[in-house]
Amino acid sequence: MTNSMKTIHINTASPYDVHIGSGLLNSMGQLLPERILKAAAAGGKAVLITDTNVESLYGERVCTALAGLGFHVLKTVIPAGEEAKSGEQYLRLLSFMASERVSRSDVIFALGGGVVGDLSGFLAATYQRGIDFVQLPTTLLAAVDSSVGGKTAINLPEGKNLAGAFKQPACVIMDTDTLETLDASVFADGCAEVIKYGMIWDGELFEVLQNHVLTEPEQRKNTALLTDVISRCVDIKREIVIQDELDKGIRNILNFGHTVGHSIEKNSGFEISHGRAVAMGMAIITEAAEKAGICQAGIGEELRDLLTGYGLPVEAPFTVEDLLEGMLSDKKIEGQKINLIVPQQIGCCIIRRMSVSNAQRMLAGEA
Repeated sequence: MTNSMKTIHINTASPYDVHIGSGLLNSMGQLLPERILKAAAAGGKAVLITDTNVESLYGERVCTALAGLGFHVLKTVIPAGEEAKSGEQYLRLLSFMASERVSRSDVIFALGGGVVGDLSGFLAATYQRGIDFVQLPTTLLAAVDSSVGGKTAINLPEGKNLAGAFKQPACVIMDTDTLETLDASVFADGCAEVIKYGMIWDGELFEVLQNHVLTEPEQRKNTALLTDVISRCVDIKREIVIQDELDKGIRNILNFGHTVGHSIEKNSGFEISHGRAVAMGMAIITEAAEKAGICQAGIGEELRDLLTGYGLPVEAPFTVEDLLEGMLSDKKIEGQKINLIVPQQIGCCIIRRMSVSNAQRMLAGEA
């Protein structure tokens, strides 16, 4: 286990630790909480859920590690990609677990990116009214965002994450070595979420990202830098989540760029990835907020420069009407009101509640 590992304690209603560092998949026995180790010692079942991309890279290693702890390992593999976060896969996995007689004392392990984590978490929240699960994120996006905070969900044809539940993991183990095998475009997707944290909460982090472009080959190999950046993002999310675990107030600011971003994903038939859609969403909202006089002049250009420097897009191939139509299926819509997260300056965003018609005017640059 690396000496540079960082541990962040998330003090939610069901507290847990997030461990971040190099080589951690080989050290799970030292990192898992006591109740998970007891389940292993009792010969409990470990349901390992992963996808077709990750299974070939880390599936055997994690199966061996779990078996070494005493677990009876049940591995199941889903197709890679957003399409797998579906009702069809959810029901298939429920049936798989029931047929294997998985009990409430057993444990789900989610090995992969955000799709695997979200789907596994929703299974853990609902199978037999709730069993433990452990997040083993293997993408930057999952490491800094979806693996922490307890939001789990699947998509419906009508929109993203419309069926879900709050379910905190028992533990998160983020082995930064897994980031080395990521395709450059997938790594850049995660950088969009990292940039988001700089915009909503931490101007110093934004400056670090300007000075150390994480997508450059030498920076991707800088384990200490990546560990520090991921840890800072997780710590920001911790600060927000413990104030608003069930997403009824300040936690909404984590959705900066996401309301528009989810619409972009839906309009593209999910051909545009989540990270790229969020990058576009952040750029669009910031530009609109600047035109409306809500945020400091020049922020839009600074954000766009940073996003493009990371190889991320800043313009959506859809009309304002297309974007608004997609936004109307967002779960944050209440009646004819919507919460848009808009920046005031780098490191500070506010929740702006407005009518759908005003949101349309703002996005069109008419507000």
